[in-house]
Amino acid sequence: MKMAVQDGGGKDELKTQFITREGTYRLMTLSEYSRPTRVGYTNNQGNAAVRVSFVTLPDPSGNGDRICFNFGRELYVYVYKGVKKAADLTKPVDKKMYKGTNPTCHDFNVVTMTPDSVSLVIGFSTGQIQLIDPIKKELSKLYNEERLIDKTKVTCIRWVPGSTNLFLVSHSSGQLYLYNEELPCGTAPPHYQTFKQGDGYTVHTCKTKSTRNPLYRWVVGSEGCCVNEFAFSPSGTHLAVVSQDGFLRVFNYDTMEPAGIARSYFGGFLCVCWSPDERYVVVGGEDDLVTVWSFAERRVVARGQGHRSWVSVVAFDPYTSYSSHDDFSGGSDEDDPTERHPVNNELGRVNTATCYRLGSVGQDTQLCLWDITEDILKQPPCPPKPRVTGTTTSSLSNANGTTCRANAVGASRGNTSSPQQTDNPSGKDKDCVADGNLSTHMHNSTGPSLTQRLAGFGFGDRKDAHKRNFSLASRGGSGSGSAEKSGHSAANRSTADDPMKLIGTAACPRFDECPVLEPLVCKKIAHERLTALVFREDCFVTACQDGYVYTWARPGKMPCLLGQPHEHCQPIGQLLLATRTTEASIHHRSSC
Repeated sequence: MKMAVQDGGGKDELKTQFITREGTYRLMTLSEYSRPTRVGYTNNQGNAAVRVSFVTLPDPSGNGDRICFNFGRELYVYVYKGVKKAADLTKPVDKKMYKGTNPTCHDFNVVTMTPDSVSLVIGFSTGQIQLIDPIKKELSKLYNEERLIDKTKVTCIRWVPGSTNLFLVSHSSGQLYLYNEELPCGTAPPHYQTFKQGDGYTVHTCKTKSTRNPLYRWVVGSEGCCVNEFAFSPSGTHLAVVSQDGFLRVFNYDTMEPAGIARSYFGGFLCVCWSPDERYVVVGGEDDLVTVWSFAERRVVARGQGHRSWVSVVAFDPYTSYSSHDDFSGGSDEDDPTERHPVNNELGRVNTATCYRLGSVGQDTQLCLWDITEDILKQPPCPPKPRVTGTTTSSLSNANGTTCRANAVGASRGNTSSPQQTDNPSGKDKDCVADGNLSTHMHNSTGPSLTQRLAGFGFGDRKDAHKRNFSLASRGGSGSGSAEKSGHSAANRSTADDPMKLIGTAACPRFDECPVLEPLVCKKIAHERLTALVFREDCFVTACQDGYVYTWARPGKMPCLLGQPHEHCQPIGQLLLATRTTEASIHHRSSC
């Protein structure tokens, strides 16, 4: 069993709790989901990442939560009890063992679900797709069974928002297919005709006498370049696609027209998500960064630096945000976190908060939480900087009084070391100062910005958690470099043919032309690479490649530390203040 340790402990020691301004998050050890039998547990059960899907059935008793996860060749569906009760691994709702293929992704249909029925669509490493009902167990359909449509791994699968029967599938071949669950697939390889095409994409339809699957085929980016993930906007009107060529492409889903583009700083993009209000798209990937792209401005507005390896999942927390009237000034580590009131929003509700809470997990086994504030998101683009050499710091001012300062070594990204400076203790690149608003790494004589004040309540050894000399130029080009060597179809010749043209533009600003964020929390929480992150109202859920699914209770949501029903205990803030009196009590964890 893992031991809770104080921040700043050994690199290999896992954290089972951490403190933020809203309180303490704790790992609920009895809410762990995994295979029923753990004997012989290994991490060599195939290369498919462990993914997690949730659905909440309309159950009046409030016990309608279901969780699905895959591990190796197995797929499990359980009743999810969250922080309320220990998981019962002996009674899965459904379990399946596949031969010769691994499930790679899955998604529940929330439109057609009933208290005793739900459709679950599953993609596999060999290209097939299965539709089942894990509750009734009467439904089982196969698509692309003979692999005539696509022979490559299914990388992402999603039901089209608001649709009862349409789902979208992406493959490592670089193609997406739209399926209708009620239609069969052909008995021969489909023949396609061009329906629409544009810069970096082509849409095809099938040439058949009768309507069959797939309804549409999208070829995105370079021919043969893997589509790693896609995400529908909350309203379902837009589709964001990330691929191994290092591009984020945003489309209007209904018209199939492009709506925006961004490029990674290095390598491929691996994951993507939308903010709940659809104003921002966040991506992560092989550049180890979290990149924030503004839909309205069509530009990269910030990058987050904290991970030490590839970022595998990014996700917004729609239940935690902070409004502009919250006063964060004058706080200290001894303040009661519960006295600073977060504004908790229901999923899908557009909020007026000035801070977004974002989470990310990566192959470095770390969880990062980010608070992205308006003072960062609203900064104007920095003017280009003169390219300098050496280890000096450059400063440039324009007519508007905007000052951009950058570490020249970090700007060139060609050196793995950064000099330590008195106003930049973490040794990271400087960012832009615009009209008195600063990024998290800058200091302003007029007082700290909202982002700086938020970062001041991180509680713990934040800077030591990610002191790392970061180099992009020194790494092998496993991402975009391999894509550039692959062939391009004539219909898809675009900026992907020469992606370097986007460096220094709004779609891919240089490192010193864009605000750089530090994480509010950066903790090692697993021994194997993390592959899933889902935020829920009373907790968030993570999964790692060894097949374990962990539940982290939100502040005030976990069972009481004293073993009593929570409503009979003193407020969690008072408990925290009491337990901070000794170092040992900081490490204390609930028996739950």
